[in-house]
Amino acid sequence: MKLKYIVLFLFIFALFSCKNEDEKRQVESLKDIKKKELIFSIIEKAWVFNAKPINTTAQINTNTWKEWRSFLEELDQKPKKTIGAFQKKAAELSKKVMALNDFTPVEYNNPQMKSRIAILITKVRMLDLYIHLTDIPEQKVIALIPEINTQLLALQNQMDKISQKSKIPLEEGESELLQMIKDTARAIPNSPQFDPNTPRVE
Repeated sequence: MKLKYIVLFLFIFALFSCKNEDEKRQVESLKDIKKKELIFSIIEKAWVFNAKPINTTAQINTNTWKEWRSFLEELDQKPKKTIGAFQKKAAELSKKVMALNDFTPVEYNNPQMKSRIAILITKVRMLDLYIHLTDIPEQKVIALIPEINTQLLALQNQMDKISQKSKIPLEEGESELLQMIKDTARAIPNSPQFDPNTPRVE
């Protein structure tokens, strides 16, 4: 008889334990959903990129540099509805910004442009990394958005600087000098060459 009571008690206890566990899981699940909704609303509000070209050079480059155009178009399309949409967008932006470095026009293949592209790549990839973490650090994500906008501005200003510089006419002999700097075989050697046939001055 006692055994029956013990079994019944254990059965009731197990039922209540299961019910408590289910309730705990539901509470945790609701908390998680609310947290994700809050993170989504914070990121959604802050996700504003300056995707429009700021000067004529940057505008012209949207026609001639397809990777630049593609990156700006991707920036201009704001994700909607879920945090997953923002994660996909960040991954796509990361891919498109890398292409700027891989397919740089010849006139921009210089240290100043390369360093600005490298900084922009770093910022976009950090955004991609943070937004894909299990616990999204939303403050770090939203802090990166104005930083990316600043780098975009710097990059476009550098484009314009290069364009303006190319319009300045070269002075007489400057093109030959620039060619000699590039072609080291034609350059005058720094140290005098020794010629054994030259008579020695005593």
